[in-house]
Amino acid sequence: MTTLILGGTGKTGRRVAQRVRNARIASRAGGFDLGDPASWALTGVTACYLVEPDLQAARLPRFVDHAVAAGVSRLVLLSAPRAGEEGHPLHAAEQAVRGSGVGWTILRPQWFAQNFSEGPWAPGIRAGVLSLPAGDGGAPFVDAEDIADVAVAALTGDRHHGEVYDLTGPRAVGFGEAVDVIARAAGREIEYVDVEPEAFVERQISFGVPSPVARLLTGLLADLREGRGADLGDGVERALGRPPRTFERFVAATTWT
Repeated sequence: MTTLILGGTGKTGRRVAQRVRNARIASRAGGFDLGDPASWALTGVTACYLVEPDLQAARLPRFVDHAVAAGVSRLVLLSAPRAGEEGHPLHAAEQAVRGSGVGWTILRPQWFAQNFSEGPWAPGIRAGVLSLPAGDGGAPFVDAEDIADVAVAALTGDRHHGEVYDLTGPRAVGFGEAVDVIARAAGREIEYVDVEPEAFVERQISFGVPSPVARLLTGLLADLREGRGADLGDGVERALGRPPRTFERFVAATTWT
């Protein structure tokens, strides 16, 4: 088997690549462009880990068609909560995977724990002040190591065909608590500051984030302050037969500089 891993240098993609044999990494650095079929090296590929890094784009349905026509027989899509609903940026990708005619699995992870260490919240953690519009709300942050474990299980085992896995951590953790846990591990002061959603949108746009994406992500964070988005999923346990990693375990395994 040869597995093509889209986003193979990203938070989940590189972890998947470390776990599978005969991995072929698809990344911009390697000349792969999800919008350009001429860059899609699909010869000999039997399984694909699908990631759409640009939530404004709708490129995955066409890629899925090409992949299946080239002989790919397993598709694992990194999706998102509520992507099964009309209007979600990843809804078309989910529909394409479901209708592909080959073995498929959909992963819908909650907020990544690694957002604190190597994602959009990492600069705030390093600076000592994390400002988000989440209020006192919390989320069941899921460790990217768990996402990768489930993805590899689905890429290599028939038992996961046709499954939709909601992936979360074992409990909801508030941002204030999360920052406190990280601060203790890092041995320095880090503060969480709640900001108004509209101010957060404007700040993201000033950093170059497209307005639709800034409003989508801000809305998801604002949902947390209203008590939404904290539901637990059983996907890790259903897929792997073990509970998900705790947030504390993620923090202890991470180097905080």
